[in-house]
Amino acid sequence: MQTAQTNSAVNDILGQARQGSVAAIIQILNERLADVQIRTRAILADGILQLLCEAPKPEQLEQNTVVDRVRSILEDLSPRGIRKVNINSRIVREQQLLWFEEITRDPENQLLWSELIKLKQPNPVTRFWRDRQVPKGRQEIVVSNTKNQQLSQKYFVRGLVGGASLCLLLVLLGWVLKHRLGISWAQIDSTSTPVAEETATSDAAAPAQASFAQAVRLAQQAVDDGQAAETSAEWLDLAARWQRAADLMAEVPPENENYTIAQDRVMSYQQNSDQALAKAEQVQATEDAEADLDTGN
Repeated sequence: MQTAQTNSAVNDILGQARQGSVAAIIQILNERLADVQIRTRAILADGILQLLCEAPKPEQLEQNTVVDRVRSILEDLSPRGIRKVNINSRIVREQQLLWFEEITRDPENQLLWSELIKLKQPNPVTRFWRDRQVPKGRQEIVVSNTKNQQLSQKYFVRGLVGGASLCLLLVLLGWVLKHRLGISWAQIDSTSTPVAEETATSDAAAPAQASFAQAVRLAQQAVDDGQAAETSAEWLDLAARWQRAADLMAEVPPENENYTIAQDRVMSYQQNSDQALAKAEQVQATEDAEADLDTGN
């Protein structure tokens, strides 16, 4: 039974990676590069998978070896929608939510080397049959409980944590939908209340500047609080704040002087939100496992 569940989970991750899930791609890369102590992080930026490879020693990051191995793994996966990969490498350091901004701002001092590669794409017929053979991945990877005894205390603990997590997830979902659909309260107000053209133009700059400033403050607070986050609820709160910061940046109009910066940060803040949400899921799984052990004793 356990073997069947493990195989199912592996197929789920593989299927998600082939569909272009960055989180699943990172998990597979980390598993296949574990023998050389290389850990990876990645985000999608401007259609390019920005991949960071970290290891304790420089000799573990020999450029030709790492590039060839990463290329082989990714071409075997052939993730949908990903054709170019920029492989960056550096000595491992503590978790940084803004690592992409750091290496973009100062690549010479942040990286050992960097190389852009283009992945070979499989034959469309081959991709079609391969995708049919792999079950479609679930949206979440669920950690199964192998114990048959379920005590009331465990449900109580999970209920408390799950209730808090659900509330934060609902808030996050609302912001995500707002972000994806491009809906803002300013747009709603503009359709319901006619405003003179001169007034609308003069008043547009102030909200844009306020949105930009508020997004920067939220991002800085999220960076500071991210250093001490431990529980799943705290990581969910960080995910919600990063999403809110991304939404605020997306509200900066093209005519604003900060528009270019805002557009760049929308993507990085969104990625930070996704990373925090993934961390929340990992911590939640650990908390559930610990609750199982406590109630089992």
